[in-house]
Amino acid sequence: MSRINTIPYFPNAPQQYDQKYFAEVVRAFSVYAQQIQTPGQGRNTFTVFTDLQTDDFGLEPGSVFQQGGFLKVSLLNAPHVRGLSSGVQAGQVTVVIS
Repeated sequence: MSRINTIPYFPNAPQQYDQKYFAEVVRAFSVYAQQIQTPGQGRNTFTVFTDLQTDDFGLEPGSVFQQGGFLKVSLLNAPHVRGLSSGVQAGQVTVVIS
């Protein structure tokens, strides 16, 4: 894990049920769950991306995909639509010099 999180305190269990102990355990698990679900900073010396999408369809902002050999980041204001293509066809042009 690349994030620096403080591990929450889990108190030792008493011999008999104690409401205060149970509340502390629930609080500690809540803190832990929040830490796990909160994205943190990452620093990697080597990363391999396999089976990346070639568009940003269905990806949340900030997700990565590849297009034409380039790694791209999905943004709300710059969509890469699936199946988008275009083409131009020109007819014949005759040039007459007089």
